[in-house]
Amino acid sequence: MQTTSVVKVLAAWLLGLMLVVAGFIATVSVLNGQLYSPEHQVRLYLDAMRDGDGEKALGLLNASVPDGANPTLLDGEALSRGSNPLEDLEVGEARGTGGDRVEVPVTYTVDGVATSTVFPLQRTGTEWGFFNVWQFEPTVLPTVEVSALNSVVAAVNGVDVGLPDGRAALAALYPTALTAEYEGRYFSAPARHATITSRENPPPPLALATEATPELTRAVDDQLHAFLDGCAEQTVFQPTNCPFNYPTNERLAGDISWSIAEYPTATISPGNGGWYLATLRGSARIETRLRDFFSGAVRDVSEAVPFEFEADLVVTEDAITVTPVVRYR
Repeated sequence: MQTTSVVKVLAAWLLGLMLVVAGFIATVSVLNGQLYSPEHQVRLYLDAMRDGDGEKALGLLNASVPDGANPTLLDGEALSRGSNPLEDLEVGEARGTGGDRVEVPVTYTVDGVATSTVFPLQRTGTEWGFFNVWQFEPTVLPTVEVSALNSVVAAVNGVDVGLPDGRAALAALYPTALTAEYEGRYFSAPARHATITSRENPPPPLALATEATPELTRAVDDQLHAFLDGCAEQTVFQPTNCPFNYPTNERLAGDISWSIAEYPTATISPGNGGWYLATLRGSARIETRLRDFFSGAVRDVSEAVPFEFEADLVVTEDAITVTPVVRYR
């Protein structure tokens, strides 16, 4: 009877041990499939991007920043805002690529367009001999070039980025959506968009086409109007330093009165690191009375006089200067 009891105890103990071992093996299997899986590493990386934690994301991706690249997009709001446009994001199942290497696909949509990114990872060992350790394969971050005509700054994902010589190469984690734009007092540029999906597929350069704002155009028009109005105040056939005149061989028989019938439309364009005005064209009207040199007959004159001229434009943060350049013909 005593022997039978001992056998029962040993059997129970062995059964309990087997259950513990089986439970442990199951736990290891579950953890390797979840917390210690390559998919989990990818999720941690994507979460770090959404949180704007650039240091963590860069470390997880096992990536280096190219020499000379601007790091503005690698942290904070600029980083987290790049994740906002990525919708329907899903991390797929890892697929083996040979040895201890796998690929983890991530699918998402940007502006309704289905896109994907594939992350290569490798198993580098285990923790405590049981749990797999996965690591992204080393890579170098892609860059995107942002440029703006005649500007040394642009906003990328809502953060100001310096543009030495009008351009900069920005390093970026991926997948990410970028929006570059410029909004200044006198000049602005419509937004340009790009999506970086991988190191192998960098986007084309984001070239911002800078244009004059209505405030600048109004300021230029005001100076042009003031200049021409000053010319119209002169009561001579050839107003001094002005773009219009009235040549005649007849004698003056009354007062001369000028008015501006059509003011020029200012067209402002970038060029040579500055801004220039296209040729300015308009029309003045002269009102006077003239006496024929031979017959002595007097006639009333009311004629439109077309004119054109150039003008130099200098724009600074503090002032706008329009300098008419009149060439007599």
